[in-house]
Amino acid sequence: MIKFTPCSSLSGAIVLQPRMVQASLSAQRDEVIGRHRTNVPRNVSMEKLQNGYLFTEISRRKLQHVEKYPNAKLISLGTGDTTEPLPDFIASSMAEYAQALSTPEGYRGYGPEQGYEALRKAIAETFYKDVLVKGTEVFVTDGSQCDITRLQLLLGSGVTIAVQDPTFPAYRDSGVIVGRNGDFKDEARKCRTIQYMNCSPQNNFFPDLKTTLRADIIFFCSPNNPTGHAATRKQLEELVEFARRNGSIIIYDSAYASYIMDDSPRSIFEIPGAREVAIEVSSFSKFAGFTGVRLGWTVVPEELLYSNGFPVISDFDRIVCTCFNGASNIAQAGGLACLTSEGLEAATSLIHRYMENAKMLVDTFTSLGLEVYGGANAPYVWIRFPGRNSWDVFSEILEKIHIITVPGSGFGPGGEEYLRFSAYGNRKCILEASDRLESLFS
Repeated sequence: MIKFTPCSSLSGAIVLQPRMVQASLSAQRDEVIGRHRTNVPRNVSMEKLQNGYLFTEISRRKLQHVEKYPNAKLISLGTGDTTEPLPDFIASSMAEYAQALSTPEGYRGYGPEQGYEALRKAIAETFYKDVLVKGTEVFVTDGSQCDITRLQLLLGSGVTIAVQDPTFPAYRDSGVIVGRNGDFKDEARKCRTIQYMNCSPQNNFFPDLKTTLRADIIFFCSPNNPTGHAATRKQLEELVEFARRNGSIIIYDSAYASYIMDDSPRSIFEIPGAREVAIEVSSFSKFAGFTGVRLGWTVVPEELLYSNGFPVISDFDRIVCTCFNGASNIAQAGGLACLTSEGLEAATSLIHRYMENAKMLVDTFTSLGLEVYGGANAPYVWIRFPGRNSWDVFSEILEKIHIITVPGSGFGPGGEEYLRFSAYGNRKCILEASDRLESLFS
């Protein structure tokens, strides 16, 4: 029987190569021959998802590997899923709240769609104290990835978007789903309606804004997933000025801000002028280990206006009230516990443990003479394998040493030749993985 370790989870952002997608779709079509069909056409936007969140392929490879090596000990350095247990203080706070729901005094039903006032205020005071974000500008949700899609709904299919390359695939795919569905360029693995801003070691993982075309919406993640690069203050000042000059809106993903160990900004709102051009999404998932609990937030400043002068926050409030019934009150109780002094101390301890894992991986790859990026301000290590197809390297590592990674091409064409390694694992897994990697590449 296959032995699963605590870091063997396989959920994550995995992208198929085009030939795999076509094979998968052909199999699905063959399967439905002869079965009843409705007269409802398939959403053309879904048909445009040439490469996206196609978990079936990575699951298929995992299952094939398990069948081939039933006694292998599989280790995952792929998914960005936390593995350490929740701090007892935080878990107990949620348990106590849940137990109170069984009493007349403690029962609560629907809460405010925007989140409970106490938590909105605590988020503003904890993460944005020095940049004067108001609690009323904070929308508590079930996670930043869900908010990304809500923001796409808010902005509509008529706007143009730009994304870092490589970057988190949800920005691109959710845009296609809502109707921003230009033809897909197979040879370049790009959607024609999306501008890809190259972020590589050659430009210090920051786009050349002098040659970047204007876009209505700029998705920007810092620290970046997958490269692990945290944008400097100077870089973010350039980004905000670029947005102001072009009348654009930045959607800034700060989900990994709590992992920043140097003086890089943790919020776009640290940059003067950002309140007039930016929205920020963030999450308790990586900060407090809430990947399964599900809790996040979005900040929409009151100063952010559409071209006609209408406040964006009013429309986002309408989107939230229409599409969402509010985050779980149990999860919000956990969020409040996270933001107490005891909770912050416990969450910080977990973050430091994951960053120690990242340093171990960085040291391992550095000792092997490989090109190593990330791991200093984020729990991801970005490794280059020059001249190699990232899926081929993924397959080689899985086949030879039973470790799951993430092919860099899954994050965009700029990720080819790279693999992302996650530091979200227990220490025993990280140490054993390091030994296996050394044996393979030394």
